Amino acid sequence: MAALPEYADSRIIDLRKIAAVDLLPVLEEEAAAWKSGLDWDLRPATELVQRFVQMQALNGYALDYGGNIVGYSYYVCEEGKGLIGDLYVLGQARTPEHENLLIEAVLDSLFRVPGIRRVEAQLLMLGPPVPRPMPYPSWFHAYPRKFLEIPAVSVFRLSGRPTDRIAITTWTENRQDDSARLVAAAYRGHIDSEINDQYRAPAGARRFLANIVQYPGCGTFFAPASYAATDAQSGALCGISLASLVASDVGHITQVCVAPSHRGMGLGYELLRRSLLALAAHGCRSVSLTVTASNDTALRLYQRMGFTQRREFAASVWNSR
Repeated sequence: MAALPEYADSRIIDLRKIAAVDLLPVLEEEAAAWKSGLDWDLRPATELVQRFVQMQALNGYALDYGGNIVGYSYYVCEEGKGLIGDLYVLGQARTPEHENLLIEAVLDSLFRVPGIRRVEAQLLMLGPPVPRPMPYPSWFHAYPRKFLEIPAVSVFRLSGRPTDRIAITTWTENRQDDSARLVAAAYRGHIDSEINDQYRAPAGARRFLANIVQYPGCGTFFAPASYAATDAQSGALCGISLASLVASDVGHITQVCVAPSHRGMGLGYELLRRSLLALAAHGCRSVSLTVTASNDTALRLYQRMGFTQRREFAASVWNSR
């Protein structure tokens, strides 16, 4: 008889049926992996996961292998689509088969929800290769992305750009509606709107911005390093750069965009430069951001400014037919 595949002893369990303490070793290793691999303090997010598992209030699955919980994934639903919020499998048990068992269980549940036709995921700790075969392959599309970083000491060599007829001020939450309209306009027809459909309309962009400001998934929002550019003549918002702290001494740029009418004048560069300077002044030793590999214009800008690649990953999208 042929040997059984190594995942034959694996079992998928509803997250609401496990004890939070059984998931703790997975969450602790995941936080350590993010810290060593990306300089990212994931503990606020993993502590939130643990709290919701304890409350039996998190949709998702755990992977039991040999009688131990070795992995998990959770998901959320919102207005016609599902989001795979996270997935992690312990290094000793990490195989594409184990990861795909969790992904398939999540997708099966999501596509049974009435109205769900689309699922998105950006799983930075998913094993190689990038991209790789996934469940529901006929519905699946992968978008390679890059995790870039720049040392804070490099920021001070970046020269300022003139911003004639543009006023740049600190971004505040009362600009969320204007910012949502800007995001929708800036990403119209852009590859990133294929990855995140919230970019396609102001209402979705408003939810995206609220998530950045209120929740720890992209770090802790850091207002002193977030900027807004306003056209001095029309008063219209024409660019934003938003920042967060992903560790006490590491910053992250969560969003940079410029209105189509104001591109080509160095405004994106100047907004990003000011965010980087503010994060460096706060004591950050490095700053990171993510970019879609095919977004050549943005990638070239970041590379010219001194960003280098630390990790490659893929944004995953499933569109059911």
